[in-house]
Amino acid sequence: MEQNKQAWNEKSYEAWTYRFGTPQQAAEKIKKDPTKRLSPLYEYMGDVSGKKIVNVLGSHGSKAVALSLLGADVTVIDLSEPNKRYAEELAQAAGTSIRYVCSDVLHLPTEELTGDYDLVLTENGILHYFTDLAPFFATIRQLLKPGGRLILQDFHPISTKLISSQGKNQASRKHKVAGNYFSEALETTDISYAKFLPELQYATAQERKPYEVQIRKWTLGEIVTAIGQARLLITNLQEEGHAGDFDHGIPKTFIIEAECL
Repeated sequence: MEQNKQAWNEKSYEAWTYRFGTPQQAAEKIKKDPTKRLSPLYEYMGDVSGKKIVNVLGSHGSKAVALSLLGADVTVIDLSEPNKRYAEELAQAAGTSIRYVCSDVLHLPTEELTGDYDLVLTENGILHYFTDLAPFFATIRQLLKPGGRLILQDFHPISTKLISSQGKNQASRKHKVAGNYFSEALETTDISYAKFLPELQYATAQERKPYEVQIRKWTLGEIVTAIGQARLLITNLQEEGHAGDFDHGIPKTFIIEAECL
């Protein structure tokens, strides 16, 4: 929706610079170990050398640059011009190249729906930007070649829709079942990169308005069903806890592998 597009075209370049450093600084870190930047998804990819890969809503391009350094032919699809600028500067600084298509993924030019990608990668906080998953996964299918794979990682609905948590460490952490897992309502929230803009720390509600987006949080069942209805065969579904001992026992993310039939 237009509100979300406008928010992503505000100050994402500045946010990524605050979060990762300049493209030149970020590139040095990625070059040291590209596979680290792809964790935990790299173990699901296999050898990416020579593979044609598209990172859908690939944002600042860190994953794409890492894949390119490993020998993949990589395209990013994303609607944010500041994201594109950061990603292209990142690739140049890393001494590699990526192709960046600045477009709404649901309204791609026909020539982009090539049906020849070996792998579609999309991860963390993507699905909630869509009010209908059917056209999104239909587009994924149009990008993939027969036998090509989708690797999707996103935040687990148990954590995003149902459980709220408070406390800064494991000892003081408290969890409350406060949400409605089955809610279909749109929610208004700060865009994900807003936390990397220091000037918003004490901003008024009016000053935060340009950085607000509307999202739809999906259940795991809705996601799985939408993938299946797009005739993508789910071959693996992994539910993951927090990377460390923090919030032990609560699912934080999930990873789905699916094959284009």
